[in-house]
Amino acid sequence: MSTPENLAAYWKENLRLLAICLGIWFVVSYLFSILLVDVLNQIHIGGYPLGFWFAQQGSIYVYLVLIFYYAKKMDTLDRKYDVHED
Repeated sequence: MSTPENLAAYWKENLRLLAICLGIWFVVSYLFSILLVDVLNQIHIGGYPLGFWFAQQGSIYVYLVLIFYYAKKMDTLDRKYDVHED
């Protein structure tokens, strides 16, 4: 049984993880693909400018990694605070 203190700690860690994932999402989506595109376009990967690659392909790969990372970390967090579903 989870106590109110455990649930508060659980949500604190959950929100911290969510903030980290959203921060990464923001950097990749907004900074790399829009604001820093001119700087990144000076670097080429596979013949394509890096800014273009981030906007078209790289962000999708980062999103997929974030989804799996979040799912794994939340499973660990759920088990740590005994709120997991079996």
